[in-house]
Amino acid sequence: MSDVLVPGARDVRATLEEPAEGTDAVVVACPPHPQHGGNRRDRRLRAVSETLLERSIACLRIDYGGWDEGYGEREDVRNAIRWAADRYERVGVFGYSFGGSQAILASATVDREIGAVAALAPVPRLGPDLEAITALEALTCSVSIVYGERDGTVEWEPIVERARELGHPAEGVPADHFFVGQAGKIARFVGDFFRREL
Repeated sequence: MSDVLVPGARDVRATLEEPAEGTDAVVVACPPHPQHGGNRRDRRLRAVSETLLERSIACLRIDYGGWDEGYGEREDVRNAIRWAADRYERVGVFGYSFGGSQAILASATVDREIGAVAALAPVPRLGPDLEAITALEALTCSVSIVYGERDGTVEWEPIVERARELGHPAEGVPADHFFVGQAGKIARFVGDFFRREL
């Protein structure tokens, strides 16, 4: 495990975890809303990171820079993708909630090749010009959506419906938005997806 300062105009810190045997694949992991305590230590991100390591994939869990209404945070994710793409052959992107939407938004607009995107409980829209549904349509890589079937916190239905229309798998979990007790199950879904795609 090592700390990374992601290059860019904003102060973006990250934790890189790599399998002992080395790897040429990495997943950039995006936390939930930073104004609601979202950070790289989020238990869902940590569970996914641990599962990726078991599947010989590195994980770069990031913190966002200062709050910027979603726009600066999108650039934070793009800069993390660029950092990762300079060091690994294959890059995937994962995020939870706000981070799930950022994973989709950044992957659709970054100047690097993305191997796969997985989003846990993404929201369809973060703000003007931050439409995750529109960005989903622009992605050319494999995409997987995981959502809570009892999630009453975010409006997940439109993005799940659009993902399915586009032929992307969308997996429902019997949980609310916080997936209490479900981190291991989610991590297996996400880990298996990235193992197949990366």
